[in-house]
Parts: sequence; C-alpha cells; structure tokens
Amino acid sequence: MDCLFCKIIAGEIPSTKVFEDEKILAFRDIAPQAPVHILVIPKEHIGGVDELNEDNSAVLSHIFSKIAEIAKQEGLSNGYRVVSNVGEHGCQSVRHLHFHILGGKQLGGDMV
Repeated sequence: MDCLFCKIIAGEIPSTKVFEDEKILAFRDIAPQAPVHILVIPKEHIGGVDELNEDNSAVLSHIFSKIAEIAKQEGLSNGYRVVSNVGEHGCQSVRHLHFHILGGKQLGGDMV
C-alpha cells in the first residue's frame, strides 16, 4: 500500500510523535495551521470517515477519548478544534482517516 500515514505508522517515514498506543498514533503536522496542529490516526488503514462501518468504527471512541488527553497534554485549556476532511471536495490530502487537533490561539470562526 502506498499510504503516507501507513508508512509513518511503520516507521518508514519519521514523525514527531506526541502519543502512541496499540490502536492510534498522534504526531505533529509538518505544515501547521495553528501553533498546535496534531494529526491523530488509527493504525488500521481506513480511508476516511466515509469508510467507517460497524466493523471498524469502535476506533472512533478510542480516538476521541485520546484527543481530549492529547489536548490537555498540549495545554489547550482554552479550547481547540477537531477536524476531519473527507474526499476530494473536502480537501482530504491523505486518504487515511485522520483528525486534526488545532489550537494554541484564538481560531477564526469562519469554517468555509
């Protein structure tokens, strides 16, 4: 498989890890859009939100419980944004389910 995030999980491409367990990996984005910009990905390859189903969706609750921990670890006590882009029109640049944690400053209210 030629998936950038799968290669990061396998250690073939370096990343700046902030959290890892048996199910997920969280690392700093290489082109941050905020002072804190972390990507959280499942270790199982799932293409995006549009590929979630009853067989693989349990990873979502784990991801979101860890997002809260990671945000606290990063000092995001004043709030943060969690974003997942889906497909071409959603500007999903890597076809592997991932969530962006963005924070560390007052974020703009305009989402489009």
